Amino acid sequence: MQIRLGYACISETVEGTSSSTYPYSRYMIEKDNKKLEHIICSNLFHLKELFLYNNKNNIHFFRISSNLIPLATKSDVEFDYYTPYQEIYQELADIIREKNMRVDFHPSEYCVINSTKKDVVFASFQILQYHYSLLRYLQIEQPLLVLHVGSCEFGKEKSITRFIHNFYKLPKEIQKVIAIENDDKSYTVEDCLFIANKLSIPVVFDYHHHLCNPSNKSLEEILFSVLNTWKERSKMHFSSPKSKLKREIRSHHDYIDSDKFIQFLECLKSLDIDIDIMIEAKKKDEALFRLVRELKYKTDFYFLDDTSFIITKNSGK
Repeated sequence: MQIRLGYACISETVEGTSSSTYPYSRYMIEKDNKKLEHIICSNLFHLKELFLYNNKNNIHFFRISSNLIPLATKSDVEFDYYTPYQEIYQELADIIREKNMRVDFHPSEYCVINSTKKDVVFASFQILQYHYSLLRYLQIEQPLLVLHVGSCEFGKEKSITRFIHNFYKLPKEIQKVIAIENDDKSYTVEDCLFIANKLSIPVVFDYHHHLCNPSNKSLEEILFSVLNTWKERSKMHFSSPKSKLKREIRSHHDYIDSDKFIQFLECLKSLDIDIDIMIEAKKKDEALFRLVRELKYKTDFYFLDDTSFIITKNSGK
């Protein structure tokens, strides 16, 4: 069983990797397209720096920030965010292919395809189209967009029906790249599995959200069902709560509780399947490497490189 660890969007080590934005309200006053072009060029350049850093440190799994192209989802702001930047998109695509990187996107909480408001659904479709376009520009071979189910307005049953109904309104090519993730308040893993089985899409299991919003079934049973939704190598999310206080349990900690992570891996071990795990800690790559150091100290996992390791049925603490 091979595990690869990854992190999301920003590096604590590489300066300037946070995507710059151009606030919509300011753009509508300034209409400064040169400034917008400069921000896009800067963001793409820094993404390339992140890719190079990841490759030097054998990080094979990474989530790209949704803020890569500012204003791209605004219907009244029209500009070409592909043609002028084809060369750097190709450079990024070449790195992804040559280094066999897995990269994906997780659209923001504003992407709610089961909203009861038509304007929100319309905007959500635009958000998905934007992300899908970036997947194509980067020539990603196993494209993936991870979504939460979203709204619970008028009850969970009706909200799930709206999700399924609106899902089928999406272009076929976008339907094929969507996975759904359990959240920390409304939709449990079992809810996601129900939807996934209806739509034949994969479920991304989030350990922290499962702690906050648990299912009735055992973790082992849940993980088995989740992994069966995947045709390709599966991915999961792991984070630790900021504290045990009720008001802070949903917030992410700076780092990962390595003992809890090892316990989680013990649950996965019997399933004996290769998995990519996204570390969702506030300290990003710093948290990833701290976790690796603790795993090397506390377990006998066989490390293939800086962030990938093998677990056998006999390995562990």
